[in-house]
Amino acid sequence: MQTHDVSNQVAPLAEINLYQGDLALQEGVRHHGAGWHAAMLQAQGAELGSAEVQQLAELANRYPPELLSHDRTGHRIDAVQFHPAWHALLELLRRAGLHALPWMQPGDGAHVARAAGVYLHGQVEAGSLCPNTMTFAAIPVLQQEPELFAQLQSRLFAREHDGRDLPLHLKRSALIGMGMTEKQGGSDVRSNASTAIAVAAAGRGAAYLLSGHKWFFSAPMCDAHLMLARSEQGLSCFFVPRWLPDGGKNPIHIQRLKDKLGNRSNASAEVEFDEAWGLMIGDEGRGIATIIEMANHTRLDCVIGSAALMRQALVQAIHHARHRSAFGRHLAEHALMRNVLADLALESEAATQLMLRLAHAFDAPDDPLERAWKRIVTPAAKFWICKRALEFTGECMEVWGGNGYVETGPMARLYREAPVNSIWEGSGNVMCLDVLRAIEREAQGFILLLEQLDQAATEHPMLARQMHEFKLTLSIPAEQREGHARRLVQQLVLALQAMLMLQHAPATAADAFLGSRGERDGERIFGTLDSTSPTAMESILQRAWPAH
Repeated sequence: MQTHDVSNQVAPLAEINLYQGDLALQEGVRHHGAGWHAAMLQAQGAELGSAEVQQLAELANRYPPELLSHDRTGHRIDAVQFHPAWHALLELLRRAGLHALPWMQPGDGAHVARAAGVYLHGQVEAGSLCPNTMTFAAIPVLQQEPELFAQLQSRLFAREHDGRDLPLHLKRSALIGMGMTEKQGGSDVRSNASTAIAVAAAGRGAAYLLSGHKWFFSAPMCDAHLMLARSEQGLSCFFVPRWLPDGGKNPIHIQRLKDKLGNRSNASAEVEFDEAWGLMIGDEGRGIATIIEMANHTRLDCVIGSAALMRQALVQAIHHARHRSAFGRHLAEHALMRNVLADLALESEAATQLMLRLAHAFDAPDDPLERAWKRIVTPAAKFWICKRALEFTGECMEVWGGNGYVETGPMARLYREAPVNSIWEGSGNVMCLDVLRAIEREAQGFILLLEQLDQAATEHPMLARQMHEFKLTLSIPAEQREGHARRLVQQLVLALQAMLMLQHAPATAADAFLGSRGERDGERIFGTLDSTSPTAMESILQRAWPAH
């Protein structure tokens, strides 16, 4: 029996070009020296915006990985089985070079080009970014071990995904994971209790047998993992392959897969290892120092990933509001909804601007100012952008109403995905404390960063006021600063975003951002733009997502 017609339901947003519709991203790619990669991003944006790839993302999350501890005859295999959609997504990442682009093609704009590509992929499916990010971040660490890297280079740089569970020397490409966290320590990796005993000679490049556990073992089907364990001289870093050099299975036993809130397409495991074979990389007792560069790259990817979630949630919200009617008009025609959407658009663009500027700093690591951006702003941006993504995706879900709260649409997955980047690679407090340490260690670069902000503030009184408040917080005695770290970091990031919006966004957007993100702005909610005119709001929305 037919009781009603289906009407006023918004068609799925598919067959779009994610790059072509993002003016801020296109401008940023050109400005930061990655214009040479625009054609590739254009093609990637079209492929990722297709209904076919959106279906892959849905399938990879609807059918999560499954642990197969033993084969049918009782042999322990510790394998994780994925839906074919997962491997198809990893193939897309690999083909685009997002696992190694700056290492394969070093030069101006290389990190920006990769960041833009990761940002596009993260809008469609975030879980597959995890092994991609870890592989990318591991490469500069492994490059410091010439003999080992020579054996791995062709597989690390390969532009095809090889999902077969085989020893490394039999594979066409390789993925690298991480195993740092233990149950007793979490972010405090200095409390790690796993042990490493030298097989023969000790020290860098030598073989060790590792015993212990890892509470979060990211992407257990990677071909090797970087792990921390205690050798005779302290916490050291080890390259631990899934298979032994003789082709046997390395004794790394997967106890269970974590049942996670989000990031469901990706596997996170709890493992025990009983004399697992590994090679020491870096100097003995300097494990944390060895992987610190890796952490900088993974934290940048957390910023990129959260900015990507915000961008996709925004586009979905605007599309819905332009096609869904309520109270006699489309939602986007209502003044209050326009205020909410414009406010969200400002937040998303500011996140995108900051993400691209950070990636640009990774392209010039020897410049003192760029080093300050890399060392100080990376943890600050990870704290702020990743936290904002939680509230942001919730607000965009609300634009959809009840339709946003069900799993058949994209909003629920975006919302569930949002918290992971704020937790992974150091939670909010860890990031803020890291900013304080980086300010002390990069004193010269921090002065240059302040000078850059002060120069921008001479042209805008509101930014000058923000800088004044930031410096007041900064003047708190060092021994008391920790308790104010979150406020300090928030002020720093908002000032940097304001500067970037003034430099790169249209005046209407920049003025609206500065006018709404003043001191103590962390408590504000979206949709409270005050002096922004209806015309300016419409201009902001058209820039964010041109009407279709």
